Amino acid sequence: MKKNLTRRKFLKAAGIAGAAVAMPLSLVEFSWGKNSQENFTLAYVSDSHLTHIKGGQFVRNFDMGLKKAVTEVNFMRPKPDFVVFGGDLAQLGKKAEIDHGLEIMSRLRYPVKWVVGEHDYYLDLGQYWSEKVSKLHYSFDHKGVHFVVLNSILTYDNWINRWKSPAERMHQMARLDNPQGSPFMVRDRQIEWMKKDLSGLSKDTPIVVMSHSPLYKIFKPWNFWTEDAEKVQAVLKPFSKVTVLHGHVHQILYNQIGNISFQAMMSTAWPWPYPVSYAQAGNAVPKLTVFMNRADPHSERDATGWSIINLDNGRVINDFKLWENTNRTLRYDDKLGYPVDTKYQNPADRIPPQEHY
Repeated sequence: MKKNLTRRKFLKAAGIAGAAVAMPLSLVEFSWGKNSQENFTLAYVSDSHLTHIKGGQFVRNFDMGLKKAVTEVNFMRPKPDFVVFGGDLAQLGKKAEIDHGLEIMSRLRYPVKWVVGEHDYYLDLGQYWSEKVSKLHYSFDHKGVHFVVLNSILTYDNWINRWKSPAERMHQMARLDNPQGSPFMVRDRQIEWMKKDLSGLSKDTPIVVMSHSPLYKIFKPWNFWTEDAEKVQAVLKPFSKVTVLHGHVHQILYNQIGNISFQAMMSTAWPWPYPVSYAQAGNAVPKLTVFMNRADPHSERDATGWSIINLDNGRVINDFKLWENTNRTLRYDDKLGYPVDTKYQNPADRIPPQEHY
């Protein structure tokens, strides 16, 4: 197995570390694991929430967040094999918002894999998304890794049919803390599809599941919750290397349940605080998760950004690129059996969090 050569190590060895900032280098060394799977890189952008005002006007701040992410991804080194958009391209599911998002995303130099979010879906129940963007659930293989994309923001039929208009339904689902909301679900039909999709795979095949909502239960009032998450986890249980990547929560969050590693992605629009710091409310934020390393849990761009993900022999290394905070890396620790923050896992290295507004 080849040793990974980092950009820093190369520059140091070449005696030109001082010129690093001026040198646009693209150094990629592939390495192969036990099953001859190539390492590869993908970029992950999520939760832009593009909001239409009128005519050709959109909320500028949210536009600029997505445009910034697209520009930065285009200059990434190493170059990603593809880009994932993790859902909530639009704010209220309007055709104008989705079209506007597709126009901005079309500037990417790389192919895109799409995940649908509730803000994209509940105006017309995914019809326009299916026509113009992507299937609502699908799978694909890439360099020895099997990817499964789920529509995890479904809900109960009686909730969908109770509203006077599609617009009212969309507004209800778009609210964060809504007593009239309904929990997200994958639902049995899609779970059966996933069982069939995985049935022919070797149990040591690396599996990456991409959903919008977290496929475990964190905080129900904010819908950081998937009602039938345990059913999905049961389907994934036989596989030795499983990672779930999700958006929706607008914060760094990670967990380990059995064989499954969970990692959340940030938003390009705005950050959410953690429920326990905002509402002083009990929740299931995993104990191993290190909260955003900040004193103030609300800042316009803190906890916004994108990440670059390396699939190293079936395990995710997630480098978060934070626009107004220190970049962070989460890496699966083989000895501990779960992902850890390479810098902040030790409590002594963290900034004490503010506990309330």
